[in-house]
Amino acid sequence: MMEFTINKLSKMAGVSTRTLRYYDEIGLLKPKRLSPSGYRIYGQEEVDILQQILFYRELGFRLDKIKKVIISSSFDKQEALSEHLSALVTKRNQLNALIANVEKTISASKGETTISDNEKFDGFKQRVVDSNEKKYGAEVRAKYGNDVVDKSNAKIKGMSQEHYKDMEKLSQEINKTLKLAFKSGDPAGELAIKACEMHKTWLIYFWGGYSKKAHKSLAQTYVDDPRFTEYYDKIAPGCAKFFRDAIINYCK
Repeated sequence: MMEFTINKLSKMAGVSTRTLRYYDEIGLLKPKRLSPSGYRIYGQEEVDILQQILFYRELGFRLDKIKKVIISSSFDKQEALSEHLSALVTKRNQLNALIANVEKTISASKGETTISDNEKFDGFKQRVVDSNEKKYGAEVRAKYGNDVVDKSNAKIKGMSQEHYKDMEKLSQEINKTLKLAFKSGDPAGELAIKACEMHKTWLIYFWGGYSKKAHKSLAQTYVDDPRFTEYYDKIAPGCAKFFRDAIINYCK
């Protein structure tokens, strides 16, 4: 079975020897053995693990999360490769949509064709839809049904330039207001209510309508789903639970 020194593996994988040494230090990728001279030697298993690490890193995973996934007893290499392939295809489709958008914009600037203001944002809106499907599609479709999700996606792709900009701006304002509300410590306070009002408006950009029941159900996922919790806890540790409590109070 073929073995590689750290220098050979570095050149083959396109990563620095310093990176490989760091992976060893944090327990992410240990060498198969050390040579009599003390050099790191890697075997086929380590090559395969490094491939997985680089796949996950390409998809934006943090090293601590990659380590948890790879060392988990439930880690399935074939399943992981299938997930990588699906994620990369989605990423390729997003890039293709943006490339087509840029090409059409260039053609329009030369007077060879025309492009509407709405079309200028098609690639970006498709990226939002693809990203949401990748992160939450399976769970949301199971919970609310395909029809609801498909209508929501169609609504996003049909947004005008102004609506798209407004939606993006509103998302940023919600997080700013939520951060101030969290600092106040009162999920029933004026700032919390303001954050919930804006959140309601933001949801209507995606939903066909609004209901308190659906709003409360979504708020609970901010605590139950680690991905949502991580997003809101980046604003401030504990912010996901605070926002959940604020929305439930708001919906009363």
